[in-house]
Amino acid sequence: MLTQNEILEKFPELTMKFNEPLSNYTYTKVGGPADFLAFPRDKYQLQTLVKLANETQTPFIVLGNASNLIVRNGGIRGFVILLEKMNTIRANGYVIEAQAGASLINTTQVALDNSLTGFEFACGIPGSVGGAVFMNAGAYGGEIATVLSSIQVMDQSGDIFVISAEDMQFGYRKSILQSQQYIALSAKFSLSSGDYEVIKSEMARLTHLRELKQPLEFPSCGSVFKRPVGYFAGQLIQDAGLQGHQIGGVQVSKKHAGFMVNVDNGTAKDYEELIAYVIAQVKVSSGVTLEPEVRILGEEKIDD
Repeated sequence: MLTQNEILEKFPELTMKFNEPLSNYTYTKVGGPADFLAFPRDKYQLQTLVKLANETQTPFIVLGNASNLIVRNGGIRGFVILLEKMNTIRANGYVIEAQAGASLINTTQVALDNSLTGFEFACGIPGSVGGAVFMNAGAYGGEIATVLSSIQVMDQSGDIFVISAEDMQFGYRKSILQSQQYIALSAKFSLSSGDYEVIKSEMARLTHLRELKQPLEFPSCGSVFKRPVGYFAGQLIQDAGLQGHQIGGVQVSKKHAGFMVNVDNGTAKDYEELIAYVIAQVKVSSGVTLEPEVRILGEEKIDD
């Protein structure tokens, strides 16, 4: 394993934190420390980090903005690489190119600023562009697969190449990035010319719906479960009488049963136990087995 001094010598210009609590970055406000938390500014710094990790057999994981995940209290060994500094967004004709660490919400705002339509569905999705492509994020009848034209990725060896939308193997909350462990670097989205006021109005309507229905006042990881075929996860949880059920400091949201919110200094263990409990109770109630869409990472804390 590399030492702090070795890393600082190799990356004097890289923003790096050591033994940093990931609860400072996750949307759930839970998560133990990362041994080395890195914030590369561009794909070349990222590439150097990945190759160094491979050469020194140091584990690494790359995250967008830590929105749709739960980090266990024991934290994550090796490098945790956050892409939030890789956040440039550019419009060129009908195409928007955004780096993987850019906010998806900000990307839809750039589409609006350029009177481009097709991206309105994503105006309230809180993740990064890379995370959204990784998960084929969607809302209100749209999903990333409908607007992506291509994505530049890095493989686990540090090699960089482009994948077209046709080769992304998109499915419901699935993409080739998951199965091949590719790292998103930047994405191109093909949109259409539209009327600025119409686009703005639709984005305002969807934002209002989101504010009405979702528990934005508490830390959460967003929607916890994938939508079962023929059902809605939130409705199944509600029908099982679980809305408001709480384990530790984490609660099934009283506003939207598909969300779990950190209402009282909850821990990753609280989240995991509540997820397992909800899955078991919904199975008894409806016969449907819920499948989490949230990613759970890291090690258990020994004294948990």
